Amino acid sequence: MEKIRMTTPLVEMDGDEMTRILWQIIKDELLLPYIDLKTEYYDLGLKYRDETDDQVTVDASLATKKYGVAVKCATITPNAARMPEYNLKQMWKSPNGTIRAILDGTVFRAPIVVKGIDPTVRTWKQPITIARHAYGDVYKASEMKIPGPGKAEIVYTDAQGHEERVLIHEFDGPGIVQGQHNLCGSIESFARSCFNFALDTKQDLWFSTKDTISKKYDHTFKDIFQEIYDAEYKEKFEAAGIEYFYTLIDDAVARVIRSEGGFIWAVKNYDGDVMSDMIATAFGSLAMMTSVLVAPDGTYEYEAAHGTVQRHYYKYLKGEETSTNSVATIFAWTGALRKRGELDQIQELCAFADKLEKATIATIEGGQMTKDLALITTLDNVTTLNSEDFIKAIRATMDQM
Repeated sequence: MEKIRMTTPLVEMDGDEMTRILWQIIKDELLLPYIDLKTEYYDLGLKYRDETDDQVTVDASLATKKYGVAVKCATITPNAARMPEYNLKQMWKSPNGTIRAILDGTVFRAPIVVKGIDPTVRTWKQPITIARHAYGDVYKASEMKIPGPGKAEIVYTDAQGHEERVLIHEFDGPGIVQGQHNLCGSIESFARSCFNFALDTKQDLWFSTKDTISKKYDHTFKDIFQEIYDAEYKEKFEAAGIEYFYTLIDDAVARVIRSEGGFIWAVKNYDGDVMSDMIATAFGSLAMMTSVLVAPDGTYEYEAAHGTVQRHYYKYLKGEETSTNSVATIFAWTGALRKRGELDQIQELCAFADKLEKATIATIEGGQMTKDLALITTLDNVTTLNSEDFIKAIRATMDQM
């Protein structure tokens, strides 16, 4: 069989631990036999990020802006325990945070729904899409430990050298302090991305922050969304028969749990991190979630929205069998390949991405799945497969199709 040819490379960002192992198996079994795969490769594994002082993450981000489409494996954001394990120079920041700061835009995440894996929340009938702002807040924060009594302030110095000061706290002993920021331009891009996505998918859009407590920071998000909606999107939403509304995030959580799904829930950066994991888990598994960063300039970065599956990786290193769900990583590849095909007008590439996704879902619905799904499925007589055999089963399904 002649392989599908690509004209423009994808930016490929390799990752860490068990997801890095799955990454290579997916390429060997599901991609390379069918596609003349062209990628510009960047190793975002923690060791190489440390070797390059994290310059490789910046380089991968800039390459993504150049080529327009990237696919990313899950990566480690190191904590204190990782410092001696990897002999790190410093506790490097989240690579996802770095990439999102450079690309800006919005991360859209939605559960992958299959028959036999029922949502934990019994009222949910349709997927809930999380729209997560991809810039700033805690991911670009500056922070310090306060050693003892003293005063912490926010200081703003304008272009003429004039200062404004806001007292954070008068410390009478040790403590901690953190400074966050965001950009009105980035929030505007976030709002427009959400409104456009809602119109494209004909879904209601909810937006929530905590403006009653954060009367300047969160309230600015709320105001920008409302101003842009009223000026640019209100008539379009009404014509499409869809709704936009704002509510406090605690009220939104209550509404989400009681809903039937089928809408977009837009939230700030950290809220999106937490709520997308909640939505994914409640729909079945963290490994059953699509994730794509859509930047204002039309750049797309597809990723697996879960962690590196550290526990399975340690078992793998001992030679023990693992049953790790690779669906989100497969769908990161299919999303990127489909978008590359759309941009380069390669219909065969788009059709291949569709076929691989259908084969993945058909394999699970046919009763072959990894352990995490086998434990919660309502299907009878399922076969639990190890990590590699599950991917090979998908290949067999695809070949039959």
